[in-house]
Amino acid sequence: MTDKPASLIPAPQGYADWLSDLKGRIHTAQQRAVLAVNRELVSLYWQIGRDILARQAEQGWGAKVIDRLAHDLRTAFPEMKGFSPRNLKYMRAFAEAWPDAEIVQQAAAQLPWGHNLVLLDRLKASTERLAYARAAIEHGWSRNMLNIHIETRLLERTGKAVTNFVQRLPAPQSDLAIESLKDPYRFDFLGLGDEAQEREIESALVQHVTDFLLELGAGFAFVGRQVLLDVGGEEFFIDLLFYHLKLRCYVVIELKAGKFKPEHLGQLGFYLTAVDRQVKHAQDNPSIGLLLCKSKNKVVAEYALGDKSQPMGIAEYKLVESLPQELQTSLPTIEQIERELGKPMDDGTEE
Repeated sequence: MTDKPASLIPAPQGYADWLSDLKGRIHTAQQRAVLAVNRELVSLYWQIGRDILARQAEQGWGAKVIDRLAHDLRTAFPEMKGFSPRNLKYMRAFAEAWPDAEIVQQAAAQLPWGHNLVLLDRLKASTERLAYARAAIEHGWSRNMLNIHIETRLLERTGKAVTNFVQRLPAPQSDLAIESLKDPYRFDFLGLGDEAQEREIESALVQHVTDFLLELGAGFAFVGRQVLLDVGGEEFFIDLLFYHLKLRCYVVIELKAGKFKPEHLGQLGFYLTAVDRQVKHAQDNPSIGLLLCKSKNKVVAEYALGDKSQPMGIAEYKLVESLPQELQTSLPTIEQIERELGKPMDDGTEE
């Protein structure tokens, strides 16, 4: 009599839950192992780069020593990749850019090597590199996403909207709300010119909702467009309605194709009142409003928000590429960086 295949053996009670738990623990252990290997690799690269810098500075070794070192290391460790002259030069630049070993362990070593090369190539200021490194760790950005966020100056725009959140929301919700908004928002993925009208922009944003959500940032969930509100038997329509999962509140977005005017906030406030009374659940926080306009006078915006009792923000949007032309031409494309780095660079390999 032949034995039954293992897959046909009846599982005892509770086995499925136990197996699921085991799978989760194994997966977690695998992730930790990969992260540990990555930390050791990046730390090794930093140490090699530091040594090269020190010897070149103290003993006057020239650039040719890197070619010799690359040859000798690849001869000694033929199974290891990442010891090309180009990668050794990156190690030297990496150590020069991150002179503090503690910061390396806290930030750079938590990212794959390919991410670190993007930070080196794209950002010259140490404060910017550190900020984007920490954001990439927090949000789990891929190398491609890190590239995109640096290109679009994500961190430089985050938290820059004019708001009254500090006065109208309790801490720490006010801090999170401020960091959830940007100024300006980039809508160049819509392919629209500056002459586009509100409905045209609104329709395009819904058609490109994935890109729109990416630009809005983490936490936003799309609820609807032209959301109907019945107030006293009259119909009103919200341009765009979102729910923010971290803030636990609805976000009402109104679009204005022209320059900001103080009276725009009256309409937004009316919509916030209606959403709080008709849509918001008891466990939700008070809704917040975001007025997106083509341009604004910051002082006028601050004055207009001064007497508003509801939490609101005002930000501009850009329909065309917002980077200065001279900066656009000086930055390499993602494809150029990929070619320069070689694939796959995240694990320290080379072409």
